[in-house]
Amino acid sequence: MEAVFLSRLQFASTTIFHYFFVPLSISMALFVAIMETMYVRTGKEEYKKLTKFWGHFFLINFAVGVVTGILQEFQFGMNWSNYSRFVGDVFGAPLAIEALLAFFLESTFIGLWIFGWDRLSKTLHMMCMWIVFMGTVFSAIWILLANSFMQHPVGYAMNNGRAEMNDFFALVTNGQLIVELPHTVFGALMTGAAFVAGVSALKLMKRQDVAVFKTTFFISSLLGVVAFLGVALSGHAQAQYLIETQPMKMAASEGQWGKSGDPAAWSVFAIIDPKNQENKFDIQIPAALSFLAYSKFSGEVKGMLELQEEYTKAYGEGDYIPPVRTTYWSFRIMIGAGTLSFALFMYGLYLVWKRKIESAKKWYWYLVIYGISLPYVANTAGWVMTEIGRQPWTVFGLFKTEDSISPSVSSGQILFSLIAFSTIYTILAIVLVSLFVREIKKGPFHEDHVAPGGSDPFSKEDY
Repeated sequence: MEAVFLSRLQFASTTIFHYFFVPLSISMALFVAIMETMYVRTGKEEYKKLTKFWGHFFLINFAVGVVTGILQEFQFGMNWSNYSRFVGDVFGAPLAIEALLAFFLESTFIGLWIFGWDRLSKTLHMMCMWIVFMGTVFSAIWILLANSFMQHPVGYAMNNGRAEMNDFFALVTNGQLIVELPHTVFGALMTGAAFVAGVSALKLMKRQDVAVFKTTFFISSLLGVVAFLGVALSGHAQAQYLIETQPMKMAASEGQWGKSGDPAAWSVFAIIDPKNQENKFDIQIPAALSFLAYSKFSGEVKGMLELQEEYTKAYGEGDYIPPVRTTYWSFRIMIGAGTLSFALFMYGLYLVWKRKIESAKKWYWYLVIYGISLPYVANTAGWVMTEIGRQPWTVFGLFKTEDSISPSVSSGQILFSLIAFSTIYTILAIVLVSLFVREIKKGPFHEDHVAPGGSDPFSKEDY
């Protein structure tokens, strides 16, 4: 196997695995902060128990996420040294800020939160977790800033064949970052909402601590609906920005080979034939793609063959069409998984509104439990579409993937490290799942094994 393929496979696998933890850390920090705010506001002991219960998941997830992030960063020096040399002067500042400010901010206040229960006032202790949540978002900003440069390079100058930052303000106001950040954060909130809803559904189905888990189920369902709306709106903004900066990715995600016409139709299902550069079967919604791209039912979306000619003139000879099947279907998997998750949240809110949670059918609870996976699938598919659709570039328009790998690293060495990393990640996954299952079995009241007072925090008197 070629070194380029193995390097891409390794980076993809480590990034996907690492990103299982990032959105849950962001969202669980918010959920724990909400739970503790309710405890501070009401003084009810059950909310304190819930804060600690959900906090355990956050801490476990955060710890494993740190380990996977460290392994991921090794590859910049191991497999992608040419890329690191090319873009290091641009990446250096945001990645340093993320590590020295955002990560240390999170770590410091996580420590205060863990050890400050009996040492800090209730309000000050609560604020620690809110700061942790802001720190996770702050961390995401700098990582996404680096990724945004790869999608749409700005604020740089070429010097001796390397990209060097010459405008930090342009870098932090990159239009790609502005549309990518809210989409990522809202996607993270959907992930946490699905996780909390799934755990709550398991407890409700087993009739364990029903009163408190009705509350967490309601809050997570509400958060999930709001997050989905945020994902949809920010995704629409991303599509409109994409048509300007990376039209080839947009064309590939829609399976548009030739001119799409004006207005452009949105492809619902197609059988892609990359060899003959056509679609053998295509179900379309007229004018829908034009609306996605321009917020109106008119406007042309250029096809891949036309863009290939333009890119050849601009960048020289080469194949600039990305893997179309992967780009096309990852986009639809993202939309499908996100929409299914939204449907589960909406039905959950309906049950709350009708006060039918306790009489809900088991099939629904099972769907919610297994629905924990849906935002993970959507997040992964979205990033696959984002990164695969940019090929053959690592930095769009500036640096190609084939030129980015380390010249002195052999295929055998990459394969060995790929197997080693995969083994480590498998062990970490087993440990994580085991710890999560143990916490779920314990429940929030494992110290005294009963819910204090048997009161219902979801009662009308409290809302």
